[in-house]
Amino acid sequence: MARIIQNKGLYLTLVSQLDKLARHNRQGSYRTKERYYEAFKRFCTFLADEFHLQKLENISGKHLTSYALWMQESGKSASTIKTDLAAIRFFHDKMSRPKYQLPTNDELAVELERRCFGGVDRTWSSVEFNKMLGKALAEDRYDFILVLYLGRYAGLRIHECFRIDTAIAEQALRENAITVKGKGGKLRTVPINEQIAVGLRIQLARTERGHKLLVTDHMPTDQAIRQLQRFIIKQRADIQETTDPPLTFHGLRHTYAAETYQRLIDTGTSSLDAHLTVSRLLGHERPDVTDIYLASLPKEGHHGK
Repeated sequence: MARIIQNKGLYLTLVSQLDKLARHNRQGSYRTKERYYEAFKRFCTFLADEFHLQKLENISGKHLTSYALWMQESGKSASTIKTDLAAIRFFHDKMSRPKYQLPTNDELAVELERRCFGGVDRTWSSVEFNKMLGKALAEDRYDFILVLYLGRYAGLRIHECFRIDTAIAEQALRENAITVKGKGGKLRTVPINEQIAVGLRIQLARTERGHKLLVTDHMPTDQAIRQLQRFIIKQRADIQETTDPPLTFHGLRHTYAAETYQRLIDTGTSSLDAHLTVSRLLGHERPDVTDIYLASLPKEGHHGK
């Protein structure tokens, strides 16, 4: 499904800049040129809608990280994501005066593991989750604990967690629900439990009012995200019950979706209504994407069958 362009003017401005780069390109086969060009055009849509970017020369690591995360959330395979990132770097290398150097895949705040959508159980067990909390507690990383709670018990995307500031946190405590801006700038509100509430209070006590809750001053958000990703990678060998697939933060959204769906079913909600509720809480509109998160559950009943 093609992404609907919200900021058409900015998009066309960026594509015009891309066209200038493409006209002077002599590298690669015709098929590669076409594939890379179309990939970068899709990136232009994202840059226009999510960042209101006006110049391709201002692309930085945060744009690349956010786009890779968005592609993961949209169900793109690891090979597709890597090819699109290669296309972005290819045209970035053609720019005469780029403002930033783009990170490599290894430096991105995203785990580009081999992904097989539609039937892989990526949920965390309670034992694995509690052990990871213990690892974070041992290092006095209460910020990591809060992010883990937000993923497991609210199903937030990793970049949604790191956007939270003190005002959002205070509102969440007042309303027992957190409102976040998801893909395409769409707002959604998700209930929070006591674990999240406690984590928010701890971070509020440590954070100056008006600042981000999980990003220290003078630190880029993508660097803060990368710290958590590296922490999970470092610790999972000691806590993971099975080696395939590897534990990732994204797997906590799978856990949240599966547990929320099952809880709704257990309380008498129809499978169709449960599916729609989970879709809304995850911030998805496509049923097939939501099905990815319910891979750990029996396939019967996801759509009321």
